[in-house]
Amino acid sequence: MAEQLEGASDSTRDEYRDDRDESTDSRGRRGEPASRRSTLVSAPKETAVQRVGDSYGFKGAPGTLAGFEAEVGGTAGAVSSAPAGIHYSRTRQVELCDKALMENKVIAGCKNDPRVEAYRQLRSQVLGAMRRNGWRTLAVTSARERAGKTLTCVNLAICMSQEMNQTVLLVDLDLRKPDVARTLGLQVDKGIIDHLLHAEPIEKIMINPGHSRLVIIPGTRQDHFVSEVLTSPEMKVFLADITARYEDRIIIFDLPPLLRNDDAMVFVPKADACLFVVEDGVSRPDDMEYCFQLLRHSNVIGTVLNKSRE
Repeated sequence: MAEQLEGASDSTRDEYRDDRDESTDSRGRRGEPASRRSTLVSAPKETAVQRVGDSYGFKGAPGTLAGFEAEVGGTAGAVSSAPAGIHYSRTRQVELCDKALMENKVIAGCKNDPRVEAYRQLRSQVLGAMRRNGWRTLAVTSARERAGKTLTCVNLAICMSQEMNQTVLLVDLDLRKPDVARTLGLQVDKGIIDHLLHAEPIEKIMINPGHSRLVIIPGTRQDHFVSEVLTSPEMKVFLADITARYEDRIIIFDLPPLLRNDDAMVFVPKADACLFVVEDGVSRPDDMEYCFQLLRHSNVIGTVLNKSRE
């Protein structure tokens, strides 16, 4: 598997190309200790999320409200892609269905939608923290199902890719319940599992979803031995390959919920930083407390309070 990936490096270089010089400098700096991590929340008053987080060192700066209201209604505007500038010669390019995006609340690429501003605020705070620390890989997880972590990943990735000099790779690693492709209104028959287990060339599974600086690697369902796949030598080679190409590309991993099984826990240490998604009024304080204990050795840069009614 390692030989296959190494042999594919030159042939897949265009899939990562943008208007900057290529670099193979992979910075492995881990950044600030847990005592200096920040909390990103959407509620303007103290919540159980903040109280539990503060007890484990997740300190938020006053006035940094960077959550979003994924359940709030409103009329969305026309979808706009990021600035042009990348030519894809091998990556599959698709046109997304505006109706499907709106139905799935993928609103980060919309014009004239007030909800988008919350994602932009989240983008600015996450990118700021990652750039200050030299971090490039971000794991996104939650306590349990249906907290909105995949929607957070998709909207955040789109917002990040709209910056003129920022490219983003979004990888679906919730292998038991992959949802990135569905959220974007796409149907796929191959994904990351096919690359890791069946030597499918990486350019065959990468998709450019119409936003110039964004590429996704979708997931396809894998029910057995998932944690073993996530810690396999093939995964190690894959991570080395995608992180070594550019020193400033942001890579977002959509992980399983922490409390479903051990899948997320075995992968979180492989990422430079972690973003924790909480469902307002649903996520239980005891679940969050346990999750923060599990993540106490990770660089948790914030907690996003999703579906807030505040």
